[in-house]
Amino acid sequence: MPNVSNSLSEIVNDPLRLVHRYDETNDQFRYVTVPRALHRQSAFLTDEHFPDNIETVALQREDTLPYCRPRSPLHFIFHSGYCCSTMLARAFDIEGIAMGLKEPVILNDMIGWRRRGGHPPKIAEVLDQSMNWLSKPLVEGESVIVKPSNIVNSLAIAILAMRPEARALLIHAPLKTYLQSIAKKDLSGRLWVRTLLIGQIKDQMIGQFGMSQEEILQLTDLQVAALTWLAQQAQFSTIIERVGSERVKSLNSEIFLANRQGAMRNLFELFQLNVNEAKLQEVLEGPAFTRHSKLNQEFDSASREQEHTSAATIHADEIEKVAHWADILADRMNIPMTLGSPLL
Repeated sequence: MPNVSNSLSEIVNDPLRLVHRYDETNDQFRYVTVPRALHRQSAFLTDEHFPDNIETVALQREDTLPYCRPRSPLHFIFHSGYCCSTMLARAFDIEGIAMGLKEPVILNDMIGWRRRGGHPPKIAEVLDQSMNWLSKPLVEGESVIVKPSNIVNSLAIAILAMRPEARALLIHAPLKTYLQSIAKKDLSGRLWVRTLLIGQIKDQMIGQFGMSQEEILQLTDLQVAALTWLAQQAQFSTIIERVGSERVKSLNSEIFLANRQGAMRNLFELFQLNVNEAKLQEVLEGPAFTRHSKLNQEFDSASREQEHTSAATIHADEIEKVAHWADILADRMNIPMTLGSPLL
């Protein structure tokens, strides 16, 4: 008969076992087996991107506690959506140096639990343990760079307070680029921002604008998009102010695309990664920057520019009017359109 303790130890210490979900009803962590190749081919670390037969095991959280400790340096890429964050996370797949985790669902579980009225101290305890498991490297000595879903942004200050050695990048698209991205996604983009808005209301990010429920319902889809962008911009500004510019840097996605080499060099320094110039060039010429992060096909900056130009042309009048409305709202609310602590 196998030793249960040893079996559990083997499971939780296996570098391929990714902590995937937390079930607060049964107080269980669920782990899935994700080799590096599956990390690479998955746009996100979500069930829809995993094979149907992926190996899964659920363990009582209490049983895992003897093994739950920080493993490797852990850093973060927080983002506002549609701003090249997945491209960035893929760029940190540097075997022996770092691995980027693209939107691990367990952090979404913390947000969902909180929105359902979970007890804050208990959520904080499980969040801390979840980050310990996320810090388990695929290869000994690698740093782990986590790119959470943007719904996790409201936990960023708490996360960085729990991990005082962690550094973070806050990446966002310029407002008009963000609006173009939403517009070119048609119905799916417009539904996405309304879902984001509902979450931001639950996270108490929208009350600052002083809008009634009726006024919010009267907003157009792109006005909703602009409002979610402003809410995240205000949130990022607060993160920089509270955590400090030494640990947190901001990056405009268009500036990043115009100077990928400088951005990556500065990011390697921010995350304290030992990457020489030869390895930097290898990363810049690798799949993160030459293949679409979600469609797995060849894609470059010219292709991206063509997509945005098309959306800008079709929706130009609406985008201009909404951007002007957002500028007025930002000025009234003292929300910076350009964030401080720039990476470049």
